[in-house]
Amino acid sequence: MKKAFQHSISVAMAFLVLFSTLSFTVDRHFCGNYLVDKAIFSEAQTCGMDMEATAQDSCCTNKKIAVEGQDELKHKFDSLDSNQQAFLIGFAYSYIFILEDIQKQIVPFKDYTPPLLVKDIHLEDQVFLI
Repeated sequence: MKKAFQHSISVAMAFLVLFSTLSFTVDRHFCGNYLVDKAIFSEAQTCGMDMEATAQDSCCTNKKIAVEGQDELKHKFDSLDSNQQAFLIGFAYSYIFILEDIQKQIVPFKDYTPPLLVKDIHLEDQVFLI
């Protein structure tokens, strides 16, 4: 269960990075007030009428919407202010030492085998947790 949760979070974070860096354009061609064609990542097809050199005489228009993604994913440590740097240093320091303590944990009863039960004492003494 824990491993499946970690994998799903990893995949979600990978998609988050992918979509935050994705850049694309949406091109739309209008003939009058009617949308003739729209295209993503390419140019929209025209309605067949030649667009003249002056935009005032032509009834056709092209509209582009450009969505720019994030270019820089690495943040420099120097660009953070002193409070943020102190927080990151303290967090990393405490996180490293928490993980070291977990690995060195000693289980004193690891090799101990419990005695065999001859009779159930709880039933015999009628002691139940409620």
